[in-house]
Amino acid sequence: SLASKMAPDVQSVADLSNLILEKALPAAEKELAAATALAREAGGDEYSESNLEKLMPWDAAFWVERLKENMFDLKEEELKPYFALDPVLDGMFGLVDRIFGVEVREANGKAEVWHPDVKFFEIYDKESGEHMASFFLDPYSRPADKRGGAWMADCRGKSAALGIDVPVAYLTCNGSPPVGEKPSLMSFREVETLFHEFGHGLQHMLTRATIGDVAGISGVEWDAVELPSQFMENWCYDKPTVDGFAKHYETGEPLPEEMFKKLNDQKTFGAGMMACRQLLFGMMDLELHSNYDPDGDETIFDVQRRMAAIYTPYALPVEEDRFLCGFSHIFAGGYSAGYYSYKWAEVMSADAFGAFEDVGLDNEEGVREVGRKFRETVLSLGGGVSPSEVFEQFRGRGPSPEALLRHNGLA
Repeated sequence: SLASKMAPDVQSVADLSNLILEKALPAAEKELAAATALAREAGGDEYSESNLEKLMPWDAAFWVERLKENMFDLKEEELKPYFALDPVLDGMFGLVDRIFGVEVREANGKAEVWHPDVKFFEIYDKESGEHMASFFLDPYSRPADKRGGAWMADCRGKSAALGIDVPVAYLTCNGSPPVGEKPSLMSFREVETLFHEFGHGLQHMLTRATIGDVAGISGVEWDAVELPSQFMENWCYDKPTVDGFAKHYETGEPLPEEMFKKLNDQKTFGAGMMACRQLLFGMMDLELHSNYDPDGDETIFDVQRRMAAIYTPYALPVEEDRFLCGFSHIFAGGYSAGYYSYKWAEVMSADAFGAFEDVGLDNEEGVREVGRKFRETVLSLGGGVSPSEVFEQFRGRGPSPEALLRHNGLA
């Protein structure tokens, strides 16, 4: 598994995990303490210290969610009027124009589409005017003939052998369609998802690699392929970017400052417990695949408890816990010895965004310069260059978890 990924060996993954754990574990313990305090205050006598020494796993999840509700009174339906699809698209296209120097033009009618809702766009290099790529956007839900979720898929990949110089992508979402005069309104999570999938699309479409098997996202290692997509999500928390498209569809009023602050605060809520949980899953997966001896004295559940004592000591599994029997990612989902890649990709994407933060997000010339470098490396080189080398060409060094810890409020 690791042979086909960016991480060089198990120890490298362990070292990165332990660096994050140093910051995440104290935060997780504080988060659980806050949820416990709320349970004792609002949960009645059964949650008193005399009756319950500590929250059980099923109680912890419940009270963490109640704590979140108490801290953030922000409902999805209150946000949707500020995120109409067309302004969000304009804002996203304006962002890639600003940082990557590419112009997205609507080109409906230039290509046959499979449904009247589908839009067609072309991407041009702003300096040369070169037509670099095209993509279809299928934005709305159609339960009768379209599966749920959101994804990017390649329609045509760049290939000198096949004479294809203009790659084409499919971007598919499942938003609510317009109704009468009311436009398609998106949840904030749907906005993030659109930016995420467009990031995948940009790597496919802006590639300069001409050998089909390594052009765009082809041949890019599993733990690195999420870099452009997760990178794009970061811009959903950049206030000037959001202010450019988050306006009430009826009044034109911008998203209130208080709502934007709550969105940012929600992002870091429970970050310690979530990070520890992901680290446990990733390292438990690697431990089972690299060190576990089925003929030895330990059972897989002993391994689970041993790893939990390191990564989630505040929430050890109960004796009856059989989570591993349903952890399908690592035996039926293609993530065997690879679950760590979720966190690995988060580190890389946050560090990449950190390059923009280093020059100042309000420094237009600096942002433009870093953006062009990101385009010429991460978005252009494809799978023919190792992702470690690609990242070092962009960042000037290997990935560091500092930006991720900062973004998650764990620095």
